[in-house]
Amino acid sequence: MVLKSLYIVFFSALLLTVLCEKAVGQNPGMRQIQNATGRFGRGGGGGAGGQGKGGDSLQHRTGLEDSITLKFRFLDTSRFSQLDSSVLDFTGRYPLSWNFVTLGNFGNAAENRIFSPMYTSGWDHGFHSYDPYNFTLAATRFYNTTRPYSEIGYMLGSLQEQYINLLHTQNVKPNWNMSLQYRLVNAPGAFQNQNTNHNNYRFTSWFQSKNKRYQNFFVILGNKLMSGENGGIKNDLNYLDSSVYRDNRYIIPTQIGGNNLQSRNFFTTNIVTGTFNTNATYLMRQQFDLGQKDSIVVNDTTVIPLFYPRLRMEHTISYNTYNYRFRDTRADSLYYANNYKITIPTTEGKYYQQDYWKELLNDFSLYTFPDAKNSQQFFKAGISFQMLKGEFDTGTVKKSYTNLWLHGEYRNKTRNKKWDIEAYGKFYLNGYNSGDYDVHGMLKRLVSPKFGYVELGFENVNRSPSFIFDPTSSFYLDQSKSLNKENTIHFYAALDKSAKKLHVSAHYQLLSNYTYLTGFYKVAQASSLFTVFQVMADKDFKLGKKGWHWRTWVVLQQRTGSAEVNLPLISTRSQFAYDGNLGFKNLFLTTGVELRYFTPYKVNHYSPLQGQFFYQDNQVVHMKVPEVTAYANFRIRGSQLM
Repeated sequence: MVLKSLYIVFFSALLLTVLCEKAVGQNPGMRQIQNATGRFGRGGGGGAGGQGKGGDSLQHRTGLEDSITLKFRFLDTSRFSQLDSSVLDFTGRYPLSWNFVTLGNFGNAAENRIFSPMYTSGWDHGFHSYDPYNFTLAATRFYNTTRPYSEIGYMLGSLQEQYINLLHTQNVKPNWNMSLQYRLVNAPGAFQNQNTNHNNYRFTSWFQSKNKRYQNFFVILGNKLMSGENGGIKNDLNYLDSSVYRDNRYIIPTQIGGNNLQSRNFFTTNIVTGTFNTNATYLMRQQFDLGQKDSIVVNDTTVIPLFYPRLRMEHTISYNTYNYRFRDTRADSLYYANNYKITIPTTEGKYYQQDYWKELLNDFSLYTFPDAKNSQQFFKAGISFQMLKGEFDTGTVKKSYTNLWLHGEYRNKTRNKKWDIEAYGKFYLNGYNSGDYDVHGMLKRLVSPKFGYVELGFENVNRSPSFIFDPTSSFYLDQSKSLNKENTIHFYAALDKSAKKLHVSAHYQLLSNYTYLTGFYKVAQASSLFTVFQVMADKDFKLGKKGWHWRTWVVLQQRTGSAEVNLPLISTRSQFAYDGNLGFKNLFLTTGVELRYFTPYKVNHYSPLQGQFFYQDNQVVHMKVPEVTAYANFRIRGSQLM
């Protein structure tokens, strides 16, 4: 078996201003988090309703004044979640989930082995190979806490890989929270021109007026991603099997980037040849509610104000920038001529290209709440206007575009928590993406506490191909082609049995005009309708009564039709673990081995110049044995200060 290098992990997940860990509700709530950040997380209902969330209610004496009460919500949902302090799955604290594959180094371009087409309509820049390393608006958390709270995470790898994650949040006032987060990914890599250096930051502010009628959400986030590109090792010699290179992969010559001095210094950020992606978001959302006042009288001196919204006005304005660059300061003219048909003068020896976008987005929406005491039920209707400015090549070509669209939504999570209904639609009236639309619907029902939840869903997306497939883009290198709109239909069903720690889902997708790259730069569209069927399951089996477990994740995928899409039939991950405290009251330990395996398939190739994975039909990747990793995760519970 192949035993991966063990990471030396120093992860202090909970460093509190007061040394305590009596957080209200330690339930992971991961399903809630996934729902909140998923495809239906678009509305902004509630948050100030009859449940008395946030605000002055934190001042009420609960008996937990010497502990911390911490909860959070996302921008487009009012449902609160609690932090997951579980150590069962360390990858939850890692940018890449188990189903992603990279180019070989932490921070390099990554691709999901699970087929996941885009389910959003409208303008899209088309650069997604580095998406897992981005801070995103959809995953931004707005906290509410009774005490300042901090997290410090640090990971050091065997080849000087570094991962640092810092978070601090606190309520400036009972009705005003701020948070700041920073993340660093730095990895020299095992091969030449493979080094990465990513920096991410995020600042949030959430303010709610004392009368609970007004809310203000403010976000600043930025991502600076730098990754070396080497085009793979040169294949004129069998380098990987040679004893000369077995202990020093760094001296193996690569396709692009030239020969560089070896450096394992993780403070070195110089990238000679590679991808440089930066993006930033500045967003402010304001909400004002009309409705019904109420209050709870606690005692003679304490009154908790409540407010039940009936009509909400919402305005969101955001300014976003996207800068995608590729730079090669030691360009090999033969490589570019053979793979891209690009002629580079030998006197220059350099290659550079860029797509730079500026986006200004305004949205105005109205909400109505049919049930005054259920802020999770609402109707929403809105209109959005988007202004886009693009600079291409080296800034010599500039274009401007606009989009205007309508959107509507209905949500209802019943107060008895048995039904959860979501429906959403968006249609582009005018502009660059005129005629695009997407509709989504979901119905979730609690059958019984023992049986669990059953969920049914549908979505249909009609979208223009991403802008990288537009001849205006600097990264479009093919001859100009007329492309049709992509259309995707998705049906799915899911069963969630929390009591049995079982989750199963089935997905059926029908796609037409699927747009992709074939070869290093040639643009193609699927000429006929094709389908992808997927079954996903995860289950925790208890082995005996002494803390032994078998946790497994399985994904089955099958494509039908003649589309140029290659997928592994089966991808699986398993953990054989011991969970327990070994007799120590304040210790929780999980340790064991993890196995990952996928069946042979023709894995996609990668175009470094465009930062895109592309279809190939020649090479099959085999895993002769599973990938095996030993791990040990533990958490020590702090004591409560009295």
